[in-house]
Amino acid sequence: MKLYYVYILKCSDELLYTGITNNIGRRFCEHQDGLNKTCFTYKRRPVELIFYQEFNDVNQAIFFEKKIKNWSGKKKLSLANGDYDMLQILSECRNATHSKYKNNEG
Repeated sequence: MKLYYVYILKCSDELLYTGITNNIGRRFCEHQDGLNKTCFTYKRRPVELIFYQEFNDVNQAIFFEKKIKNWSGKKKLSLANGDYDMLQILSECRNATHSKYKNNEG
């Protein structure tokens, strides 16, 4: 069975990078070694792997990666830290803000 991983790296400048791979160890080394000079993480090394989630369906992995790429840094850190209460609060805040704006426009 082939596995896929969605991962979050914390860069030396505190920015977060989200990616997908089928080999987490190899991909982490590629980021850390600066294999690709055009990669977001190249000038932000060293990087730290702060989260990964395993999938056996590539489509689920791609969906999850796209979803969390749009999240705020705080929300990604909450996921990485296993702080699901904060994750819920941050999600509710964002949803409340969106609905507030919709009501004001109406």
